[in-house]
Amino acid sequence: MMHVAVVNRQKKRVKVVRLERIAEAVMAAEGCHPDAELSVVIGDDSRIRGLNRRYKRKDTATDVLAFAQGESPGRAGPLLGDVVISVETAARQAKERGHGLAHELAILLAHGILHLTGWSDETPAEQRRMMRRTEQVLKQIGEWEEL
Repeated sequence: MMHVAVVNRQKKRVKVVRLERIAEAVMAAEGCHPDAELSVVIGDDSRIRGLNRRYKRKDTATDVLAFAQGESPGRAGPLLGDVVISVETAARQAKERGHGLAHELAILLAHGILHLTGWSDETPAEQRRMMRRTEQVLKQIGEWEEL
């Protein structure tokens, strides 16, 4: 059984149980280890900016960060990693993209998990492939919102 812990470290209410369910479904769709463990932190721009500065050397807020627990991302081991999402950035992006915050959080969560399972988005082509996979997996689990 996969283990997902979602912790809300900011003031806005989020549906933690829904995010846990989405994470488990995305992990299963990606073929993660049956005992895979994932932690998800829902934070604010200040929290994610500090992590981005410390670990990625980028002094700016971002929408999602993913930290693999193993030496390299992949599906084999039980310790998948950590995903950190800024709800402030997610809310801005949701508004810009014309959909709700819950949908944007699902996209960012799936995106973070894809990074932990080996997906990259360093190039424009990789970004397009990763976005297609994000949409595909969210449709597969019934969490894609047509705009």
